[in-house]
Amino acid sequence: MRKWTTLETERLGDFRVFDLRRERKKSSDSGREHDFYVLGATDWANVVPVTDDGAIVLVRQYRAGSDSVTLEIPGGIVDPGESPADAAARELLEETGHAAREIVPLGSCSPNPAILDNRLHLFAALGVRRVAEPTPDASEEIEVRTASEAELEAMIASGAVDHALVLVAWAAYRRWRGRGR
Repeated sequence: MRKWTTLETERLGDFRVFDLRRERKKSSDSGREHDFYVLGATDWANVVPVTDDGAIVLVRQYRAGSDSVTLEIPGGIVDPGESPADAAARELLEETGHAAREIVPLGSCSPNPAILDNRLHLFAALGVRRVAEPTPDASEEIEVRTASEAELEAMIASGAVDHALVLVAWAAYRRWRGRGR
């Protein structure tokens, strides 16, 4: 199976966090044509913050898409000209007021390649400690809390933590830890 060829692209809208485009594509194998709708988004960075005593720093915040308050790890958009690691450190500081002794890359993935064109960059922040008050964005109201690894595992198992980007970051962190760092 081969990639499809793009025949035409039409920008349908430009919004604050993504743009929407229609892409007319042709299968390189069958020759069939189809319209696909793609959300163009900036890359994201998520970070699993771990204190020296093993606590995981989490944030509770309202999410409009699910119309719910979620418990998750810090993360956000990688700003233009910013490295994903710098974005992870910035989001950690902004959302929690914590800084890390070390930022460790855990890999990256496609959040949803069916409709999104961006990447999610995953990091562990080791030796985190509170150094300032959180400075969330105007649209964020954040509550910072910590949990042990066992507590976080239980919250994932119960569905209390169900944000897909958090789950993939946690899995990457656990895989990295299992390799003996």
